[in-house]
Amino acid sequence: MKLYHDTQFIRGTYLKRDQISSYENFPLNLPVIKHLQELTFHPNVTYIIGENGMGKSTLLEGIAIAFGFNPEGGTLNFNFSSYDSHSNLEQYLRLKKGVYKPKDSFFFRAETFYNLATNIEELDKEPSSGRKIIDSFGGKSLHQQSHGESFFSAFIERFQGNGLYILDEPEAALSPLRQISMLARINELVNQGSQFIISTHSPIIMAYPDAKIIEIKEGGLSEVTLEESNHYLLMKQFFEDKGRLLHHLFQ
Repeated sequence: MKLYHDTQFIRGTYLKRDQISSYENFPLNLPVIKHLQELTFHPNVTYIIGENGMGKSTLLEGIAIAFGFNPEGGTLNFNFSSYDSHSNLEQYLRLKKGVYKPKDSFFFRAETFYNLATNIEELDKEPSSGRKIIDSFGGKSLHQQSHGESFFSAFIERFQGNGLYILDEPEAALSPLRQISMLARINELVNQGSQFIISTHSPIIMAYPDAKIIEIKEGGLSEVTLEESNHYLLMKQFFEDKGRLLHHLFQ
């Protein structure tokens, strides 16, 4: 694994608190926002983890939109909207960008990937003398693949390296074996000068060596190791003493 400090495309982000008058309404009432001072990202891989409702996806969405991505995902060139449901968090975030711009980019959102696949098909139906968009995803319609296969096509075929990749719960449709394969793909792309910012619940996905893991709790944000994270500890407890845990759970 290599560190590419010069190609760290987003060094960090912080909240423009002087522009906020109240933290009562969404998304400013989320735990991640109420406790956000400044986040510094790893030049290779940063994970943002926490229980549901902590604001991981909203924070990731805000970072992506502030950088210039479409709220529903895709490259910086995508501009479509199936349902305008994103928050306005990007208005209150300021990004600290690196010296260079990425040559490749992708904002991957598990929950809107179907919409992205549909938009690709619609764009490819329009008259054009250029290469079809789906060719960069392996040439096979994303709708004609399983959910997991279409996800993996994006990681393997579309991601080109020297890029910024913001991934929101990429494990959603991936088997454990595919998640391990994804770690290998992340390593390939890191060694090609890429930076990842990933929101995930998967201890497998968050196992990339020397990555930065930021855990969100009701009381604030903290940097943890994989083995210190609640996700890892719960899975470890489950598999090491499954019978006892299930006994108490079913009482």
